[in-house]
Formats: sequence, C-alpha cells, structure tokens
Amino acid sequence: MKKSLNFITYTLVFFCAHIILAQAPKKINIEHSDFADVDQLKVPDALLLTGNVRVSHDGVVLTCNRAYFFQKENYLKAFGNVQLVQGDTLFLNSKYAEYSGQLKKAFATGDAVMSSPDATLATDTINFDRNTQEVFYNTQGTIINKDNTLKSKSGRYYVAQKKFQFLTAVTLTNKTYEIKSNHLDYYSNSGHSYLFGPSTITSKANYIYTEKGFYDTKKNLAHFLNKSYIKYDDRIIKGDSLYYDRNKEFASATRNVKITDSVNRGVIRGHYAELYKKKDSMFVTKRAVAVNFVENDSVYIHGKKLMVTGKEGDRIIRAYNNVRFFKIDMSGKCDSIHSRSKTALTKLIGNPILWNGDNQITGDVMHLIGDNNTQKLDSLKVLNNTFLVSKDTLGTGFNQVKGQNLFGKFQDGKLHDVDIIKNTEVIYYMRNDAKELIGINKNVSSKINIIFDKNAVETITFFKQVDGDIYPEKDLPENARTLRGLNWRGDERIKSKDDIFSEEENAEELKVAAATVKDKAKKETPMKIRKETLNYDKKSRKK
Repeated sequence: MKKSLNFITYTLVFFCAHIILAQAPKKINIEHSDFADVDQLKVPDALLLTGNVRVSHDGVVLTCNRAYFFQKENYLKAFGNVQLVQGDTLFLNSKYAEYSGQLKKAFATGDAVMSSPDATLATDTINFDRNTQEVFYNTQGTIINKDNTLKSKSGRYYVAQKKFQFLTAVTLTNKTYEIKSNHLDYYSNSGHSYLFGPSTITSKANYIYTEKGFYDTKKNLAHFLNKSYIKYDDRIIKGDSLYYDRNKEFASATRNVKITDSVNRGVIRGHYAELYKKKDSMFVTKRAVAVNFVENDSVYIHGKKLMVTGKEGDRIIRAYNNVRFFKIDMSGKCDSIHSRSKTALTKLIGNPILWNGDNQITGDVMHLIGDNNTQKLDSLKVLNNTFLVSKDTLGTGFNQVKGQNLFGKFQDGKLHDVDIIKNTEVIYYMRNDAKELIGINKNVSSKINIIFDKNAVETITFFKQVDGDIYPEKDLPENARTLRGLNWRGDERIKSKDDIFSEEENAEELKVAAATVKDKAKKETPMKIRKETLNYDKKSRKK
C-alpha cells in the first residue's frame, strides 16, 4: 500500500512539473549576429550583439543593428533599424525597442511605425502586448488606411479584430469628408467606423452630428442614432434613426423626424422620411405634418403622405389622402394639396372645405393665393358650386350664400372682402344692435359683396337683378329657410393643430412615444457591432 502511494505521489509530481515547464516563458533565441561580446563594465550581465542581429521568440522575429541581451531576465534592448515581425501581418519598426520574453511585451520608440496589410500607424512610442494582441500608444499618432488618414493623441489597436479604438480627440479625413470624435472604433480591414459620444462629419455637401453612429468609409453608407442630424445648406434633418448614402446623397429618417427649412421658414415632421438632395425632393409619411410660418402665425398641413420638391425659391409641397390644415383663423380639409412657393399658390384639390372663423366655405375648386413680397395671404378663389354658410349667432338657422364663383381678399390674415358672382342666392338672419331678429333676408342677384369684420359678416351688398325680400320669421316656413345643396359640417371643423390627426394616428403616436422613452434608456450603450464588420474577412475570402 505504501509503495502504491509513493508511485501516485511521484506521478503527480512528474505531471505538475511538466505543466510548469509547459507554461514557463520561452527563452529568446539568438539566430544571428556578426559579433558577440560581454562587457561587465559597460553593460553588466548582458550579451552585446553587433551587426545584422536577428533573434526570435515564440512566433516573432526581431532584427536590428545591435542589441543587449539579458539572458537571466530573458530581456532584449535593440538599437538601430529595429524591426519586430509577427507572422506576415504585423511589422513594428523603430530606432529603439525593448522586448521581454518573460512578459511577451514590446516597447518601441523613435519614429515608431506599426504596419499591417490594412493600415500603417506612425507615432513616437508604441507598446505591444502579445498576450492580448493589443498595440497602444499615448503620443500623437497618424494612421493611414488606404483613402483614410486618422490622427489622435492616443489609441489602441486590437490585432485579431483589426480594430483601432480611440478614446481621446481623433480625426479621420479623406478627400470627401472629415470625422471628429472622442470615441471612435475603426476597423482597418472593412473601413467601418463606430462613433460614440459627440461626433461630427463635415464635407462640402453637408454637416452631420451624432452621438451614436456607424459609417462605412468604403461604401459611404451610414446609420446614426441618438441626437443625430444632417445639415444641408438650407435644411436640417433630425430623427431617432438616420440612414445616409453619400454616393447617392440620399437620407432616410425614422421616428420623431423633423426637417427644418430655414429659407422657406418651414418645418416638416413625421415618423418616416426620405430625402434625395440631388433631385431636391423629400417624402414624409406616418403622421406627417408641414408647418409653415406665415404672418407671425403657423399653418399646419397634414396628409398621409407629404412630398416637397424643387430648389430654393421654387419649392412645391404636395399632401395626399385626407388632407387637413389649420391656422388660427382658418382651417380646412380636402383630398390633396398642391402649394408652390414661386407663385405663392396653394390648390385645395378634391372636395375642399374651408372654415374661416365661423364661416364654412365649399366649392369644386379652391385656391389660396399669397403675396411673396409681404409673405402674407392675399386672396381666395373658389370656382363652381360655391357655398358659404355659418350658423345664426343666436338661433338655430343658418346664414347661407350660394353662387358659382367666389373671390375673396385677406386683410392681416383674415378674410375681409368677398365677392360671390353668378346666380347668387342668399338666406341671411338680420339682427339689430341688441341682437334681436329683424327678419330673414332671402333673395337672388347677379353678384354679392360681403365685408367681414373679425370673421363675422359686417355688411352684405347685392348687385344687379336683385329679387327677394326680408321676411318676418313667422312668415318664412322652415323648409324655405334652406338653400338647395346646404351641407353643414360644423362637427368636422378643425379647431386646433391637434385636430388635424385622426384617432388612429394619435393612438399610434402613443406607441411611438413609449418606444422613444425605452430607447433613451439605452442611449449610453455603444452601437452593436454589425455582422458585416465581424465577418468582413470571411466574405472577402469567399469572393
């Protein structure tokens, strides 16, 4: 039994010894030197190597003009034309270097240059940890990677991932744009950049700001999150998520989209947008609304789809499908809208209805005309089947004016002077200053002029072939108090900017708001590395 225990003990000791030997650092191997010497006075405990020095250690080869090799410490100091090579992918050149075989770490200084098939780093001092396969520097460095040049005060290179990481001021430049950031991860093989924290991308075409983003410097494709925006000459595009294609000058934005037009004094919002800069066009949907600033007021235009086309000074806004609009003194609905800045003409197309104060106006064709000099609404044109109606202020009846065409003039943004011509008919409840009903005016004429004061009728004047009378209320039957074609739609009236959206759109907005809050909680998390970044070399080999 005792003999058996001794055998087991011996076996364990032998096994442990092999593990220790296996884990023990390998010695630096001197492969060549023209001269070798020992000088205990000059460099105690060192082997002095001179001329075409070449040493190797666990997969790296180091060459230099001369070296001090400390055998006991397994440590080397190299001088003159120093080059450390790992495999055939990493080269570290400098005037002076130190290498520890014990720790598998290298230190290079004096015009230090690290190069790989994908990039070259030049700086004063470079440290290389072979255990973690990381290169790092804390002196001003320049990295050249094909068309890109990166400059920073410090950085780290992960050899296996081919990734540079910068946590202080870094600038990436090429012939098209410049990226500045305090946290940039750059993959030298794919050219993919990941930005975190305040970062800018500046070019002649635009200016981009982001606090979390991805940029493919080879394909010029980008994805930005967290407080990101793209600024063109006269537009700023914001959104929770921005996609950008520099080659096509195309951008799309998703969720909480805001596009500001500084020249035409307008803002467009929605939850999805596409912009084509070269075509001067923009498409917005998902609770889309265009806000134009006119006469110290805002006009809100909503449709399921909004399109903006044309260059500065000749922009066209189109809104489609169940369009609604609102201004403090005016609101309306129609199937679609076409508004052109050059002519200051806004066409309300398909079943248009306009509310001006308490007055409801309908017709087959409706145009709002502005004045480009004053930037104010100038006039209103309604063609075919014009109908103007408002509720009697105190009673249950309706004031009605019917005719073929209407031509109105605005004063300080309010409808002031209106002419209704051809086959005009009127039913109007006349009241005195005490608001007592005098009678009901019912007549026909060739033309009617109405003057409004504070959106209420002040005077009505009838022209040519006037035929009618003022009837006491008791003498005009109920069925005679309505003109043919009357369709009062007061319950549809848009009374605020919030009324332009449907219940379904408001319900969807609550979901978007909840998702926005959820994403804000993740804003401090760096962007997830994409599969195409991680698998870039695999894809390249397949091709």
